[in-house]
Amino acid sequence: MSKIPQGDAFHIYDTTLRDGAQQEGLNLSVHDKLAIARHLDDLGVGFIEGGWPGANPRDTEFFKRAAAEIDFKTSQLAAFGATRRPNVKAADDVLVAALRESGAGVVTLVAKSHDRHVDLALKTSLDENLEMIRDSITHLRGEGQRVFLDAEHFFDGYRSNRAYALEVVRVSAEAGADVIALCDTNGGMLPDELSDVVHDVLSNTGARLGIHCHNDTGCAIANSLAAVKAGATHVQGTLNGYGERTGNADLISIIANLELKKAQQVLPEGALRESFRIAHAVAEVTNVTPSARQPYVGLSAFAHKAGLHASAIKVDPALYQHEEPSDVGNDMRMLVSDMAGKASIELKSVELGVDLGDDAGVLGRVVAKVKDLESHGWTFEAADASFELLLRGEITGERPRFFTVDSWKANVDRLENGDVISEATVHVTADGEKLVSTGRGNGPVNAIDNALRSGLEKFYPELADLELTDYKVRILEGRQGTGAVTRVLVETSDGVTEWTTLGVHENVIAASAMALEDAITYGLLRKRLS
Repeated sequence: MSKIPQGDAFHIYDTTLRDGAQQEGLNLSVHDKLAIARHLDDLGVGFIEGGWPGANPRDTEFFKRAAAEIDFKTSQLAAFGATRRPNVKAADDVLVAALRESGAGVVTLVAKSHDRHVDLALKTSLDENLEMIRDSITHLRGEGQRVFLDAEHFFDGYRSNRAYALEVVRVSAEAGADVIALCDTNGGMLPDELSDVVHDVLSNTGARLGIHCHNDTGCAIANSLAAVKAGATHVQGTLNGYGERTGNADLISIIANLELKKAQQVLPEGALRESFRIAHAVAEVTNVTPSARQPYVGLSAFAHKAGLHASAIKVDPALYQHEEPSDVGNDMRMLVSDMAGKASIELKSVELGVDLGDDAGVLGRVVAKVKDLESHGWTFEAADASFELLLRGEITGERPRFFTVDSWKANVDRLENGDVISEATVHVTADGEKLVSTGRGNGPVNAIDNALRSGLEKFYPELADLELTDYKVRILEGRQGTGAVTRVLVETSDGVTEWTTLGVHENVIAASAMALEDAITYGLLRKRLS
């Protein structure tokens, strides 16, 4: 692999904390931003755009706290802001002063490169806009800061007035901007067109160029790679593709494509293997559910369902995988469904660490059972724990069982004051003893869960560690309305790992009780096997 050392030869520039934070429903506190900045530094990006100091108190506080609390190993903080206002000296502009005083060694200035935006948004002349760019860069450089320039709406401006767009790049470079990032702000470009423009700008200005793409055509990653191919040596993007409208270019996909497809190392050695962990850690901070189908780091990125695929993967995983999952910290997963064949079940058993033994017929029995259950609404794709219990039952002839639920009853009462109370009574047999336990909860499912565990903790005190962390309900074949079959998925944690179980029934509470019974059984099985 040819290496481009991390540093100035090629820039990976992350704008999750600023541009990514403009995503609808994404709200980051200063604490959140500090946590994400640490993760980005662990990934090894060259620059972290922290926000716009002076424009809002939160970003101003972030820069102060980051300087005091984070010892960056590989990344540099960049402060984002605009060029000075029209007819005001950069040295006298309060927002430029906030950039100067941010403590950031790098400042990224956004400037208008579209003539219509200069006229309609800035309400000034084209010449004054150029002077605003020149004065702002010169001033900040004189104060000892490195300056990058984001040429906003560049590609639309290039179409409207090519000569002026090129002049913005020339003036920026002459004033001392280290990089001029061409921004596809509206996200409307396609790779071939964008590549031609980048090549033309590079040929006519000689400036160092960067690229900043939005995903409105679904081409942000492809556009970024096309710009690199055309000569850009600075790429901006966000983790997980966060951003306004349809998002920004997903930086992890760009990095993985450059390192794995183009043999161009742009992160510190070995850092790419942290991609999966960091992508999901940041998703936890943002509280944005990660896309299972996200390239490289999605849970489904290397998941295989069809039996034909499984047969081939058993021979050589490369037959149906474009890269080795471990290169980005991900893993191959086999999905068990009605499309599964014997190879799928065999590979899944290896993944789960279950020995199939010497019974040649077990694979056939499991395949037949899975297909039959899925025809009645069951699905094991997202419920590995329930599948493992089924698998172990077919191998030994008896499903793992630590207790038997003989009966249960759940009541939901609405009181006159408007309060709603859920109570459950469960009859259970464990260790040859019959017992009755009760529980309350914020709903009937929670009440049954509490009743089950409160009764069983006498025999299995380790159940105190179990916690229901997620609960999903899906109505199958809704043509039957409220009488339709219901599928319930329950996610449980013991504080170390998580597992998912399922239940299917016409009654949503009954389906939930099935999933809860599997969840507790699997938790006890884990304790016995560990």
